[in-house]
Amino acid sequence: MGDDCLAVNGSSSQNESVCVGLQCSESRDQLLGSSDERAACFIGLEKSGGVMYNDGVTPRGQQASTLLELMTIRAYHSKSLRQCGLGTALGFRTRRGELTSIPAIIVFVARKVHTQWLHELQVLPSSVEGPGGLWCDVDVVEFSYFGVPTMVPKKQLSSEILDGLRGMDATIGSGTQVASQETYGTLGALVQSQTGLRQLGFITNRHVAVDLDYPCQKMFHPLPPNLGPGVYLGAVKRATSFVKDDLWYGIFAGMNPETFVRADGAFIPFSETFDISKVTTSIKGIGSMGDVYRVDLQSQISSIVGRKVVKVGRSSGVTKGVIMGYAVEYNDENGICFLTDFLIVGEKKKNFDLEGDSGSLILLSSENETEKAQPVGLIWGGTANRGRLKLRNEHGPENWTSGVDLGRLLDILQLDIITTDQNLRDAVLLQELVAAKTRIGPCNWMGAHPEKEPTPEPILSPPYEDLHQVPDEEAEEPETCSPAAKDLISYSCIGNFPLQREDTRPPLQLADEDLSMRLSGPSSSTAHQHLLNPKS
Repeated sequence: MGDDCLAVNGSSSQNESVCVGLQCSESRDQLLGSSDERAACFIGLEKSGGVMYNDGVTPRGQQASTLLELMTIRAYHSKSLRQCGLGTALGFRTRRGELTSIPAIIVFVARKVHTQWLHELQVLPSSVEGPGGLWCDVDVVEFSYFGVPTMVPKKQLSSEILDGLRGMDATIGSGTQVASQETYGTLGALVQSQTGLRQLGFITNRHVAVDLDYPCQKMFHPLPPNLGPGVYLGAVKRATSFVKDDLWYGIFAGMNPETFVRADGAFIPFSETFDISKVTTSIKGIGSMGDVYRVDLQSQISSIVGRKVVKVGRSSGVTKGVIMGYAVEYNDENGICFLTDFLIVGEKKKNFDLEGDSGSLILLSSENETEKAQPVGLIWGGTANRGRLKLRNEHGPENWTSGVDLGRLLDILQLDIITTDQNLRDAVLLQELVAAKTRIGPCNWMGAHPEKEPTPEPILSPPYEDLHQVPDEEAEEPETCSPAAKDLISYSCIGNFPLQREDTRPPLQLADEDLSMRLSGPSSSTAHQHLLNPKS
């Protein structure tokens, strides 16, 4: 980050061909994501060379400017950067406390010190060159770790907007409180399945919707019937927690064959007992939204990093922030590499989220009043009480939030987002037509209740289970799964996190616990931790 100190841990055709070299093979029958294919890819890149520079030496090649180019350079140097840092991200360099427009690989460290006190192997380079002569700066960001987690009082803010989201409104939509048997979170967006019965429903985080302590993954608003007044919304049909990097990004994001992206999402189709007239596409405090903003890796890094965002959640309401990093990479104590798409910092040092905001829709703020905010992601986690990032020298540590790329998540779960009232009417009509065509009969969408409510089958919970589809009791035509949907990975120990935790002291971590909130006692599920393993 600073120009005079480094850190220690406690587009030519040639360049285009290099970036294409990281992309996955078109023939995915046997080699998709395999160790052999990954190894062959990086062996080919090594022939193009790569150098780390210090002492202010400027490389002679072309400076990287796109997300794909930065990701290529980082992937090539991932092992070396990991030895000196806790994790990395794609972003902009900061100089003397000011964010510049210089693309850089951000390296997170526990403590920044002068090179005078470092061994040569602990000194991070000022810039790195990747295959084909592509190069970029290296920036250093301090991660201020709080040490042993301490429980802090939950911030239960209150306002007219928050009261409405928690059950006082007559309608539900993006930002509304949704609850499973023991936890609650936030409804992200209305969606419709691209396959099968073309069911209409909503999307939120998997850790909000799926609790493996219960056989049926049902969702309610505002509360489940055993804890208060509430209406049954539906049961989880498809969900995922982790996806292979090459499946998510279309390229190998690193040399580690065990590299996964946090893709925390779940699709809950509305029950036939639910009155669809109680649904709205308007977002409280924001209004109507535009089309999904899809992150293109071949675009300039400024197309996503540095963009202002806004969200509405059941705990903190409307908040604003800035995307400070993309494709954040970190490793757990077992050597598994994880990535999360967005690193967001709240505006004016305020929290962008609070516990209970998990699943909230992240929208790119409109440039002017005539443009609509565009949905770009879902919140899945944040700082909580673990640590903060020191992004600017004189500003002190700042809170941060983790988000998942909405466009890629919709593709994996095979969903279309519903953004307007007309989209909603069309979705209802399409569902009724498909239901009639399959001889199941038209759906009772305007308040009519069937004689018997369908009971969803339980979600089994072996480790690494495939939760990409949770079957309904109702018979339906077989759905065609995309290659992506067939390769979803979910850890059974990723679930809902209790308010009272008895974890032992963890290593420093960049990705903290999820932001759902428990409604009753602690779960017997063990909360999975994504831990950064500091190098000595």
